[in-house]
Amino acid sequence: MNKLKEHIKNFFCHSERSEESQQYRPFNQWVNPLVNYVLFLLFITFSFSDLQAARIKDIATIEGTSGMQVIGYGLVSGLGQAGDSPQSSITMQSVVNMLKRFGLTVPTSNPKIRNVAAVMVTATIPAFSRKGSKVDVQVSSIGDSKTLQGGVLLMTPLSTSQGVILGMAQGAVSVGGYDYESLGSRTSRNFVTTGRVPNGLILETEVQGQLLENQILRVVLREPDFTTATRVATAINGLAGLQNAATAVDAASIQVQIPANITQQQLVATISQIELLNVTADPVARVVINERTGTIVVGGNVELLPAVVAHSGLEISIQRQVIVPQPAPFTLRPTQPAESATITTQEQLNPATALVVSGATVTDMANALNQLKVSPRDLISIFQALKEAGALQGELVIQ
Repeated sequence: MNKLKEHIKNFFCHSERSEESQQYRPFNQWVNPLVNYVLFLLFITFSFSDLQAARIKDIATIEGTSGMQVIGYGLVSGLGQAGDSPQSSITMQSVVNMLKRFGLTVPTSNPKIRNVAAVMVTATIPAFSRKGSKVDVQVSSIGDSKTLQGGVLLMTPLSTSQGVILGMAQGAVSVGGYDYESLGSRTSRNFVTTGRVPNGLILETEVQGQLLENQILRVVLREPDFTTATRVATAINGLAGLQNAATAVDAASIQVQIPANITQQQLVATISQIELLNVTADPVARVVINERTGTIVVGGNVELLPAVVAHSGLEISIQRQVIVPQPAPFTLRPTQPAESATITTQEQLNPATALVVSGATVTDMANALNQLKVSPRDLISIFQALKEAGALQGELVIQ
């Protein structure tokens, strides 16, 4: 940075090297701020160009490295009378079968066990995990247990969908919340019937990942898009040794032909180079609306063509009144209540507002929509109307 600054200064003023250059000092007083300003503009320009690009590892994955899911059935003990009730036959049968392995005989009729809960144990094991690696597991109750707080997961085998056991899970359950109830009062935070056992699973076998198939490496996009897939293939083809090796197969996958004489170390280094490549993604212009919460999220690529919107709100208020007339003096006629209603209407009239958004920026669209001065609920209807009128250039997703 300092060398670049000196070159720019020498470009503007190169006569400071001798004593005769004293007359140029006033000129140098504004050269230095100008040099700093030029460097600042260059830094901002390069920064914005980098922010628009993303690494391939951030928008895509390598096929064969997604990991493996395992599942198991187990018991959580030590729940302090908050476990499954005796009516839960699955839990009672599991406890009886477990104790038989320790040489204990438990009566099957009406066992008084309230400190145990039946749970399902799940985990996702990363690819290339070695024997002895530790993985976090999720625990969820399947009975009528009130809480898993303070419980301990007993040794539970976890297997794949094919029934292959990969390891055993065991350890203290962390629920990240609480639930206390006494004398009709209750206070709680988060769900306490699910929990997590950090490093609870110890692998007994390796989980292999398949990177290559017939010397072809596949890069899978998280958000399928034909334009992004083409840009990824072009970026990979720019690497040394991979010229014309990448091809975009479809909107989601790019296949790379790996040389046959490549070693395992070279393959890992090549995948690292592919993941670190910067690619400018081309997301779909999309507006997401959640009608339940009134949330509206507008993507950066959404364009709004010139449109005119007139919005008004009508509010009707009906107030009921009950009138009880008093009888005349010295009369025996009972009072007859009468009902009446007062109806008032109030209409909020907003003038027609022209929505003209140029440059396709979210800021311009937000400023244009703020001119309407309406609530998010009303904006949902306006977005739907803009889509029907063809002024909204993008996909409208309503959840």
